[in-house]
Amino acid sequence: MRDGARITAAVGVLADIDERHKPVRMALKHWGEGARYAGAKDRAFVSGLVLDVLRRRRSLAWRMGEESHRALALAALRLCWDWPIERIAEAAAEAPHGPGALSEVETAVLAQPRPLDEAPAAVRGDYPDWLDAPLARAFGEARVGETAALAQRAPVDLRVNTLKTDAARALKAVQGLGLAPAGLLVNTLRAPAPAAAERAAAVEAAPEFAKGWFEVQDLGSQIAAAAAGEIKGRQVLDLCAGGGGKTLALAAAMGNSGQLYAYDAEARRLSDTVTRSQRAGVRNLQVRSPLRADALAELEGRMDLVFADAPCTGSGTWRRHPDAKWRLTAAQLERRMAEQDAVLAEAVRYVKPGGRLVYVTCSLLKEENEDRVAALLAAEPSFAVVPAVQAIAASHQLDPAGQAALAQWATPEGFLRLTPRSAGTDGFFVAVLERGS
Repeated sequence: MRDGARITAAVGVLADIDERHKPVRMALKHWGEGARYAGAKDRAFVSGLVLDVLRRRRSLAWRMGEESHRALALAALRLCWDWPIERIAEAAAEAPHGPGALSEVETAVLAQPRPLDEAPAAVRGDYPDWLDAPLARAFGEARVGETAALAQRAPVDLRVNTLKTDAARALKAVQGLGLAPAGLLVNTLRAPAPAAAERAAAVEAAPEFAKGWFEVQDLGSQIAAAAAGEIKGRQVLDLCAGGGGKTLALAAAMGNSGQLYAYDAEARRLSDTVTRSQRAGVRNLQVRSPLRADALAELEGRMDLVFADAPCTGSGTWRRHPDAKWRLTAAQLERRMAEQDAVLAEAVRYVKPGGRLVYVTCSLLKEENEDRVAALLAAEPSFAVVPAVQAIAASHQLDPAGQAALAQWATPEGFLRLTPRSAGTDGFFVAVLERGS
């Protein structure tokens, strides 16, 4: 495909997302199924352009003075991909598959886009207007910088699976893919975010991935899992296990000692956990399905650690899922808060005296984070806050500079908040609570 056809395809995918309310992955898949002629580079171009538009659609629309899919795609090429106007004009005019020659107005606007200086915060930060108050509560005047960082492309992070190998061997295995130690944690490797129109590092194609040597997992997610602390030989319940990413991180930290239980309220989310755990060499895992009414009954009051990676708005993952921020509503936030309260109320049932509860979200909003922990502590006075950085240090996973770095992201209450701007990770909130003995 030539550039003009690629741009036309991206405009079509954007229309599919907006007009048919399709998630971006489904819209891209639908386009790909009808474009069998498209090669890997074509698909990388189209998906990259679509995602970059979604990351920054409000600021791009402001700068262009309109929000048509064509205008957004042209703006992304100029302002995100740094294409010169001549290249954009040549690609647009390509016959027969280009999106059409630039108009005089488009040429003028691309040459001198409207400045963002006077734009509202929600435009400069690329988020819906209704989120301005919650984000201001979390970050104050820094909210535009924080959300602008969430509108950038994300790196690819790997968690080295210490049940199978070590960081040095894993790094050697993928050295041709541009990975290097990520910092903060000793067993994390990182490939930088791909440049415009480029594909991300194909880490899952490495033979060692099939052998279970590593998992694709954001550094922030790995740090959150490390908040479990020293858990070798312990009884651990992953209450919202989902696809099993943090379950496998907990298993590696346990070194196949003790007993790990994985549960999720939706059985379908657990479908890959058994296969993934077998590939990773996990031998101390029991998957408990909600299809059994008494799946967790015998665990009440027995767990040394309950890990609750609660359902949330996912605002911390907008770099990877930019369409999610435009679908999010205030009503959905309210529903998530109710779900989080229910998860925490369930979690405390399984924590034994002297045991711990780790509460994690990939949200930036205090409504889902500090407020939910405060509500739990008011209802369950036997629990007290353990500094999250202290708990992570006890995992022995931090590199020499890791503890000092994490300390700067600790909240006054002793929680941990990670963001792309501060930590270079996805957005995460971590709270560690201990039940009195």
